Amino acid sequence: MTRRIAPDNAPSLIPDFGYDPPDVPLAILHEDAHILVVDKPAGLLSVPGKLEGRQDCLITRLQAARWDALVVHRLDCDTSGVMIFARTKQAQGFLGQEFEKRRARKTYVARVWGQMEQDRGHVDLPLGSDWPRRPRQMVDHENGRPARTDWEVTQRSESETRVRLHPLTGRSHQLRVHMLALGHVIIGDQIYATGEASDAPRLMLHSETLSLHHPATGALVTFQAPLPF
Repeated sequence: MTRRIAPDNAPSLIPDFGYDPPDVPLAILHEDAHILVVDKPAGLLSVPGKLEGRQDCLITRLQAARWDALVVHRLDCDTSGVMIFARTKQAQGFLGQEFEKRRARKTYVARVWGQMEQDRGHVDLPLGSDWPRRPRQMVDHENGRPARTDWEVTQRSESETRVRLHPLTGRSHQLRVHMLALGHVIIGDQIYATGEASDAPRLMLHSETLSLHHPATGALVTFQAPLPF
């Protein structure tokens, strides 16, 4: 089996969208001596981007107010919601293991295009990079990494469905590609949506809750960010 490797200079077929981060104040949901929990706005990078003009991001804004903030995980630029940061190296290592060992549990809320027929379901489709069209990801049964998502419908309207998503793995663009594979792309997705489904002011995907063990006490804690749409 040969894994496809893209050359470093492989072109992307996805337009290079302009980066215009929102000018909004920090929304700190919780802080103590060990962790910081923040509600990331849509349109703001989690960490600095590789391209010029993309240094403004959540971690740099947070470190300007809390100098000891350390990155633990990321959210896509267009996704909003709960992010946790460490305040010590020990806490960073502990929290990193929470994600790596899949002890951390996350729920997302999304608005997807069209009416989903079933009330709930499970997606088990391996994902890999779509190199000729990067940064797109795709279902790849030959070389993809395992990716699993549980979902449940919370509301339906004539043209869309609101769903709560429970990722059981943490692949790049996992929720976006799994919903696309079901035939219900997330509304406002400028990478995967087309036509009316792409006509929205933002990606309608929000990280609503994050549950994990506190690095100091070991107790299971849950943090929630209010739904912005």
